Amino acid sequence: MTALTLSTAAAAGLRADAIVVGVAKGTVSSSGSGGLVVAPGAEAVDTAYDGRLAAVLETLGASGAEGEVTKLPAPAGFKAPVVLAVGLGAEPGKDGGYPAESLRRAAGAAARALSGAKKAAFALPIADATDAGAVGEGALLGAYSFDTYKGGKANGKGKAPLAEVALLGGKPRDAAYKAAVQRALALTEELNRARDLINTPPNDLDPEAFATIAQTAAKEHGIKAEVLDEKALAKGGYGGILGVGVGSATPPRLVKLSYTSPKARQHLAFVGKGITYDSGGISLKPAGHNETMKCDMSGAAAVFAAVVTAARLGLEVNVTGWLALAENMPSGSATRPGDVLRMYSGKTVEVLNTDAEGRLVLADALAKASEEKPDAIVDVATLTGAMVLALGSRTFGVMANDDAFRSVLVETAGEVGEESWPMPMPEHLRKGMDSPTADIANMGERMGGGLVAGLFLREFVGEGITWAHLDIAGPAFNDGGPFGYTPKGGTGSAVRTLVRLAERVASGGGLE
Repeated sequence: MTALTLSTAAAAGLRADAIVVGVAKGTVSSSGSGGLVVAPGAEAVDTAYDGRLAAVLETLGASGAEGEVTKLPAPAGFKAPVVLAVGLGAEPGKDGGYPAESLRRAAGAAARALSGAKKAAFALPIADATDAGAVGEGALLGAYSFDTYKGGKANGKGKAPLAEVALLGGKPRDAAYKAAVQRALALTEELNRARDLINTPPNDLDPEAFATIAQTAAKEHGIKAEVLDEKALAKGGYGGILGVGVGSATPPRLVKLSYTSPKARQHLAFVGKGITYDSGGISLKPAGHNETMKCDMSGAAAVFAAVVTAARLGLEVNVTGWLALAENMPSGSATRPGDVLRMYSGKTVEVLNTDAEGRLVLADALAKASEEKPDAIVDVATLTGAMVLALGSRTFGVMANDDAFRSVLVETAGEVGEESWPMPMPEHLRKGMDSPTADIANMGERMGGGLVAGLFLREFVGEGITWAHLDIAGPAFNDGGPFGYTPKGGTGSAVRTLVRLAERVASGGGLE
């Protein structure tokens, strides 16, 4: 894991492999021409270039566009050999600083560009502890790499991640700055662990292996862990989880992680879909749709990371995480289209499509979580391709049985830089799931499929309990190129939203 420190050292005298500075697209009033401007934090570096750093960078083609990286030799007298300029986008107005998300993305892009380096000094705009936390968070997330299954350099293994980030302009003795750095470290370590889980191939991460990892982490951080194996699931009547996992040689698990604070006034329950591999079951996915289905446990990974982060931060809120883990495979014992499952809640479900399996495991976990009467339940799942079609690959959808709580989730996601969008739950779509055989079918109208899935889940939430559903099918796995602090592969989507929600509740904030 990349180290993160606060430093008061002068840029020129710091021994590092690179000095990172920010540049932006300036206004006519600030730059005289509307061209490039050097962002605060880099004054000493600019002075060493005789005030011409922006002009030099423009000559090299830099524009200040978000995430753009330009390297140039450091000026005479600097111990670091390289200056790396990273774009922050548009320069903010006189009354505002750079948005936290702009700082995160810039720091992430710089950290990715510095893979292989031992130490980099980040001289980005840090006006307060919040900015320091954003820069630290972005750098640590951007430095992430997953090389577990690669050999040595001769076999194609890439450069090691940036080893150390020093935040220039930080205040090492200031309590707020120290807290911001500690939060960034805890959050990013757990988010990156979620990324590791998502990227781990399914032959090594089956439901039992995931449950063991969760138990080990729980023990380390004072979290109570309970695991229901296939025998306990059968005894308890968890027909949804068992129905999905019955076709696999590796049986399902339901994991409960309980973090409790003696000062807690409210209780949050997080429920995660944990399909460690999704073939579609008997309703087999077509060629070209199976290759990344190891990521179908991203919701459970996010819930796991959020609970552990809450424990590490000592938040004054009780947080229970439910990981509904199964592998969806076709076999002679697999659930068939037309089968009827009796769920944990007692309701029966006609399975019309075995590839609509995530809602089945979530239904059991939601019903179980509801028994504890938490103040709110949030489920997280890579649930529907329909949501990707609606919102693209970087935005998750938010549904809820309470409009105010839905707004809270969207607002919370925005605070931490995760893109989300409020989605409706049209009542007329519920009729499409009526079944002549069972209480409800697991499929409804094809159009609006993401909304239909949300309506199905709502059926299993306890009466009177505030609930929201995050469909992260788009942003959970990035099969394109890396950008900002987002790597190729597992992203850890929704971890930061869940953690911020827990922080909001812990500090006395409401759910509406």
